[in-house]
Amino acid sequence: MGQITALRAAKQAVEVPLGRILPGDCVAAMRGLPTASVDLVFADPPYNLQLGGDLNRPDGSHVDAVTDHWDQFASFAAYDKFTREWLTEARRVLKPDGALWVIGSYHNIYRVGSILQDLGFWLLNDIVWRKSNPMPNFRGTRFTNAHETLLWASMGEKARYHFNYRAMKTLNDELQMRSDWVIPVCGGQERLKENGHKAHPTQKPEALLYRVLLATTEPGDVVLDPFFGTGTTGAVAKRLGRQWIGCEREEGYRRVALKRIEKELPLDESAILTMQSRKDAPRVAFGAVVEAGLLPPGSELFDKQRRWSATVRADGSIAAGAETGSIHHVGKTLQGAPSCNGWTFWHIEHQGEVKPLDALRQLYLLAVED
Repeated sequence: MGQITALRAAKQAVEVPLGRILPGDCVAAMRGLPTASVDLVFADPPYNLQLGGDLNRPDGSHVDAVTDHWDQFASFAAYDKFTREWLTEARRVLKPDGALWVIGSYHNIYRVGSILQDLGFWLLNDIVWRKSNPMPNFRGTRFTNAHETLLWASMGEKARYHFNYRAMKTLNDELQMRSDWVIPVCGGQERLKENGHKAHPTQKPEALLYRVLLATTEPGDVVLDPFFGTGTTGAVAKRLGRQWIGCEREEGYRRVALKRIEKELPLDESAILTMQSRKDAPRVAFGAVVEAGLLPPGSELFDKQRRWSATVRADGSIAAGAETGSIHHVGKTLQGAPSCNGWTFWHIEHQGEVKPLDALRQLYLLAVED
């Protein structure tokens, strides 16, 4: 009986606290997590801004800048020590094919980048977040600081990592996603407030986290945010069907974050499906769609401009006049093109709407997965 109790206690000790905000210092909180239990770490650490005195606009009004104690360090050495400690724990809890994202400004990102390389992380990209509506430099002594930098790193030079390239290309109107992202700073209804004041001075826009999580995680993956703040990472993770863990020492931020995440509704599973790269996408024969009854023989196909039409045959081939063959071959021949993706070229009338044939392929994949 004693052995069973001990085993149960050991199991409980290593359970991953999904959907929870761990209070206290993030380094101590991460030490309580099991090794290799996290798929992605997104970190928005203190920037150590080194601001000198209050900042006012030309009209004399006060600028609500970052003056909180959690962003203040006695020296660069103290900041570096803190950075090395949290990065060490982040590396321990990450899976071998996991990855790290960290965001910062010119005040800290170069120090963070150097330390994460020293610890064995391998830089994959630096992303420039270009703010479409940055705060101007009110003193007129420097250029307007209109961007922040995100570092994306794998566990090592040869380590595997996740990148949903096709989803990013689709998100960017079929153009390869670049490393400069134009996204406005958090404002409007998205900006959380308490008693008329910002709930957090450096709340990140949800669009930024949406792109990070969509690009480098899969549904069900565990995302850890060691500097949780008001819970942007948790809110977006919940929406996209990812699991999340947060670390946050400030009780006020934890309260706001929990309230925010409780209101968040996860997207339907079919909506979370993203475009996959060719090497990852399951191969589906058009005949399987016909065979499954999703498109009966005799159904009509047509291109988007309705220049050509074709009839579906029982064996999964199609006929357009005297031209017969696969959806790809017939589409290619009719256009006089070197190749054709029949799934996107041919369209159908489905439930009163015109949809590409690929919509039926996705329905077929959902049915197979179920």
